[in-house]
Amino acid sequence: MEGRWTRAEIAALFDLPFTELVFRAASVHREYHAANEVQLSTLLSIKTGGCPEDCGYCSQSAHHETGLKATKLMDVRAVLQAAAQARDNGSTRFCMGAAWRNPKDKDIPALAEMVRGVRQMGMETCMTLGMLTPGQAAALGEAGLDYYNHNIDTSPENYANVISTRSFDERIETLENVRQAGINVCCGGIVGMGETRADRVGFIHALATLPVHPESVPINALVPVKGTVLGDMLADTPLAKIDDIEFVRTVAVARITMPGSMVRLSAGRESMSEAAQALCFLSGANSIFTGDKLLTAGNAGEDKDAALFAKLGLTPMAAEQRQQVAAE
Repeated sequence: MEGRWTRAEIAALFDLPFTELVFRAASVHREYHAANEVQLSTLLSIKTGGCPEDCGYCSQSAHHETGLKATKLMDVRAVLQAAAQARDNGSTRFCMGAAWRNPKDKDIPALAEMVRGVRQMGMETCMTLGMLTPGQAAALGEAGLDYYNHNIDTSPENYANVISTRSFDERIETLENVRQAGINVCCGGIVGMGETRADRVGFIHALATLPVHPESVPINALVPVKGTVLGDMLADTPLAKIDDIEFVRTVAVARITMPGSMVRLSAGRESMSEAAQALCFLSGANSIFTGDKLLTAGNAGEDKDAALFAKLGLTPMAAEQRQQVAAE
């Protein structure tokens, strides 16, 4: 096992004085990664809405009245056009997300074609399609899929408060199917869902004690969406936005416990101050989603990110640099 962290050890990291925690995380980061390089990724919703799952945070669930119109799977050519634009804007990884509980076998050939087309452009590929069978994972792996995203979302104990239609163990099973197919794992979760510090400890512990650390760990801050269970429950309450310092602590603990992983600032970044984002980069975050949208949520656009990078002296990571990091 890569990680032999105990919950008590992870809780002790969270409890460190803030500057000490950030210093430790920054030191670990510099040992494993280039200090001021950040990978730019783009996320496209290739099939939006109508999902039968009841994830309490998600605008794409058929259980929620969010006004989102469900669509069919995008045409392969349209996806590749979006990928080419993302590459031209500096992205080195192109992520494709479909609002499914699981893909149907009949969809796999088109998905495989998307993977092959994006790879031919020189970008890394990532997909998030829900649960995968071993055969589906193998087919995507054969097409050259670099990463598969399947988040655990929160701690095992808090999981049932967020989702009832898919178990925590089923998520772990999909991660195992992905690993067996030789695909890198992208797995993280969401903070700011009304969970406790102990839940954030449990969330990091579940990731850091997987047999192999996820190569990519997205840390999302909940974007409350009106019409979703959590969006309505947390609206206009102090719980609706996680404290910036606590969010940075979560990023820092993820970096320390999973030193070789890419830690990605994901949803919720558009509402963070530049100072909060800077603290996240200092604490080991080295990947962001760029572009105006993350699936259906708003996101900081390329121009805003370029200005922030210039202000902080950060450099977008080149594709060949990322591949070298993955190989080491």
